[in-house]
Amino acid sequence: MAVYLRRVIPSQSSVLAVLLRSSSNGIIQRRSVSQTLFSQDLLCIYETRKAPALTSFDFLGDSRRGFAKGKKSKDDSGVSTVEVVDIGPSVKAGASSQMDAAVVALSRELAKLRTGRASAGMLDHIIVETNGVKLPLNRLAVVSVMDPKTLSVNPYDPNTVKEIEKAIVASPLGINPTVDSERLIASIPPLTKEHMQAVCKVVTKSCEDVKQSIRRARQKALDTIKKAGSSFPKDEAKRLEKEVEELTKKFTKSAEDICKAKEKEITSG
Repeated sequence: MAVYLRRVIPSQSSVLAVLLRSSSNGIIQRRSVSQTLFSQDLLCIYETRKAPALTSFDFLGDSRRGFAKGKKSKDDSGVSTVEVVDIGPSVKAGASSQMDAAVVALSRELAKLRTGRASAGMLDHIIVETNGVKLPLNRLAVVSVMDPKTLSVNPYDPNTVKEIEKAIVASPLGINPTVDSERLIASIPPLTKEHMQAVCKVVTKSCEDVKQSIRRARQKALDTIKKAGSSFPKDEAKRLEKEVEELTKKFTKSAEDICKAKEKEITSG
């Protein structure tokens, strides 16, 4: 019997086969008590052999539970969430910086235009060639306003007076400076009506150009808000879009005011 048990225990299919053969042949009913006990022992052995299968199933369940815990630890809640990024400050700062730069550039360009009044910046764009090197006039001299109709040009190097005088005369400003010791005195002649109209057209075009730059900065900011998508709350997006529109209006008005002031300066002679 011991030998038989050793043969039966390793295989569940062998135990089942023995029981089925015994049942089909009616042997169970004719067995002795010892044989019946032996059959019960076989059933116990069979039930014992089934336990690993249950344990294996529980192991898979534990594995699934462990995987769920791993996901939970990743987001600390077990619930899918979307990270909210506050892009408001960076969007507003970027738009404001670009719009302000456009307005500053406009002011510099308009300062170069000749009007009936003397302006220190009206000579900045003149290029002077000295010792084979071309440089802006404001890199070689200090320009100051003596009175509403007169400019003073003081070179850093007195030896460049002649080169600076030549460059001013060659410019389209129509100014003929005179040498006064180590400096130049430039009288601003009155503007003709035709010249006033031409300069006013330049101002109008410059104003439109800066408005386009402001609108481009606005569109760039709105595109950034749109690209944020679900990572940025809708109510915050609407509020930020409104603030960008307010910035656009603010800098557009600033550009228009600068241009209007320049046109008034030109037409007043």
